[in-house]
Amino acid sequence: MLSTNQPLGIDQCNCNAMRRASRQITRLYDAHLQPVGLRITQFLILAALAEGKSATVNMLAERLDVERTAMGKMVGTLERDGFVTMKPSPTDGRYRVIELTREGDALHDKASPLWSAAQLEFAKLNGAKSVATLRKELDAIVVEDGAERPEV
Repeated sequence: MLSTNQPLGIDQCNCNAMRRASRQITRLYDAHLQPVGLRITQFLILAALAEGKSATVNMLAERLDVERTAMGKMVGTLERDGFVTMKPSPTDGRYRVIELTREGDALHDKASPLWSAAQLEFAKLNGAKSVATLRKELDAIVVEDGAERPEV
């Protein structure tokens, strides 16, 4: 039987380490946002819309680095729950523009202090200086150099 403490070669995998950290951080933020019924992914959509007033699914997907189809599903859920509206673009009918409803704006306002508390807890647990350095280092990570990948 596999032990959680058993050393594995995958423990040296950069992707595995990032995914594990990401899931742990996500759980922290989700726990803070739970009182208003949001997950961090939903909060970030509301926050992006509050910042930019409106966006298309593609714009949100790019801004939050989420697959377009996954973003479409998340926005659909927020629309179903009455937090966003989707309307045809006034300039290009092929696109739908997403905006916060009054309820979505109010939910964002209610959730923002909970998100701030998650930010503070993460900084307290890991040290504010370390968190700032981590964010800077994560922003600098390069995963593509534009070169073609060899075929396998």
